[in-house]
Amino acid sequence: MRKIFISGIAGGFGLPTARALLARGHQVAGSVRSRTGRNAGTVARLEAEGAHVVEMDVTDTTSTDTGVAEAISALGGLDVLFNNAGIGSYGIQELMSPEDMTRVFDVNVTGVQRVMRAALPHFRAQGRGTVLYTSSLIGRIATPFYGTYCASKWALEAMVECYRTELSGFGIEACIIEPGAMPTAFFDGMVTPDDPARETEYGDFAAVPAMSAHGLAQMLEATPDQRPERIAEAVVALLDTPFGKKPFRTVVDHTGVGPQIERYNDVLHDVTRNVLTNFGIAQMLDLNT
Repeated sequence: MRKIFISGIAGGFGLPTARALLARGHQVAGSVRSRTGRNAGTVARLEAEGAHVVEMDVTDTTSTDTGVAEAISALGGLDVLFNNAGIGSYGIQELMSPEDMTRVFDVNVTGVQRVMRAALPHFRAQGRGTVLYTSSLIGRIATPFYGTYCASKWALEAMVECYRTELSGFGIEACIIEPGAMPTAFFDGMVTPDDPARETEYGDFAAVPAMSAHGLAQMLEATPDQRPERIAEAVVALLDTPFGKKPFRTVVDHTGVGPQIERYNDVLHDVTRNVLTNFGIAQMLDLNT
């Protein structure tokens, strides 16, 4: 039985993952930005099932420090951190304001950094820990109209690459989960641009993002295996894998894109080890177990 903290526990991936872990006897705590409003019913159900839910805003350092500390106290320790909280964005890249971009990065990148800084002293002190991260297939490639979101997940992947090597000597393992698009409420809360003057300058092309989004929705509807429960299954499988034997990246996709990303990941893995070998620091890829 492990003590697990999930940021964004009420979201599309967090909720089924929390329930799957609770069903297997793990102790689970998680964060929501607010316990009231649209999250109230979900929070009540999670707590009835045995989870401990804290209010935490990953865009606020004090809130994050307090939330992580409360979760560790409620669990009586921490074995696994799942950095799952995130926000999406969609639209023509030029139309995305700097403020909108900052909002996305503050959640998806800096927010993860806040959570890590709050949790890592505990992991380092005990000399062991597992950290999971929700990335995306488009954290590996870039697709039109997702530029800001892609950029934030590319940044996350780079940050985790560094955490992986810098924390390996402390016995802290890292696992990135890379989902394909999934039909969740994530799409309802996306940051979208509001710049009608610039949008007009794009002429007929301005209608293409909406057409593309409609096509994606149809594809997901026609792919019943592409559901958030697959992420929960991936997390369970990772935590069932012995310490130090977990894959660094796990692709979760049933749309046909996944195998291409896995091929890319395999090449990058080899390139990374070769580069670090040339620098004489390849041992930093080896976890201290």
